[in-house]
Amino acid sequence: MRVFSRLAGVGSYLPGSPVDNNALVARGIETSDKWIVDRTGIRARHLAAPNETSSQMGREAALKALDMAGITAADLDLIIVATSTPDYVFPSTACILQGSLGNRGAAAFDVQAVCSGFVYALTIADKFIQSGSHRKALVVGAETFSRILDWRDRGTCVLFGDGAGAVVLEASEKPGILASALHADGSQAGILSVPGQVANGQVTGDPFLRMEGQAVFKYAVRVLTTVARECCETVGLTTDDIDWLVPHQANIRIIEATSRKMGLSMEKVVVTLDRHGNTSAASVPLALDEAVRDRRIRRGQKVLLEGVGGGFAWGALLFEF
Repeated sequence: MRVFSRLAGVGSYLPGSPVDNNALVARGIETSDKWIVDRTGIRARHLAAPNETSSQMGREAALKALDMAGITAADLDLIIVATSTPDYVFPSTACILQGSLGNRGAAAFDVQAVCSGFVYALTIADKFIQSGSHRKALVVGAETFSRILDWRDRGTCVLFGDGAGAVVLEASEKPGILASALHADGSQAGILSVPGQVANGQVTGDPFLRMEGQAVFKYAVRVLTTVARECCETVGLTTDDIDWLVPHQANIRIIEATSRKMGLSMEKVVVTLDRHGNTSAASVPLALDEAVRDRRIRRGQKVLLEGVGGGFAWGALLFEF
């Protein structure tokens, strides 16, 4: 008998109070609310407290997802965390999260695919479950991007925020995840990166996020449109069959351009970046959780997730909720 994976629970967490655009101006950043909203659609973001980590935020999101799924952390046999801002070099953020949840014995590891990380991680978990080797998986996207921002660079620092989102996947006889597609093009690594590292106890290179905005925009719209269609075609569907699109929440212009090229009305697109900003690997599960909890996304509907980020990496995943 074929085994499928279905979404059993979702959860999310945002740290602190919203920090609106005017608050950034008050901090001395040379920008304005109008400039940010017009170019990105972002009005506010959440920033982690100085002692708040990706694993701690991931734990809060995970507990909500486990509660919705009606299981405990002890039931999990797989934990995957998508993050570009881990607590440590090692151990993995997934292992730290596992310890804080009280789970022992589950496989636990991180996935680093930046803003496409959650789609990558969810796809990997689906493969584990389909293989029959695992039955209950926790997939988390958690980021503290505020720690890698150059707050003097108004072109990047206004875009990002911190947060976490989580999904519980369970083995099922009924199809849930229908298709997925993952891709990357390392020749484009330079257009979005943090080109530094720690070596011999010192930071080498540039430890801050750097981005070529126009190049990222053009590349993102093209590959997101292509991968969405690829994912649907795998199971004989078209974008007309999609009830909801939950895209990576990077920029409203990217989201609008992608949905337009897909022939999908914005009424079918979940948008949260106005309140969350770009939370990288956390953005897709944050938006998914909101749309599930406010009952826009309902059981039986077809939902397409897609993400794109540094690497350059991108992917899409189609599931029936």
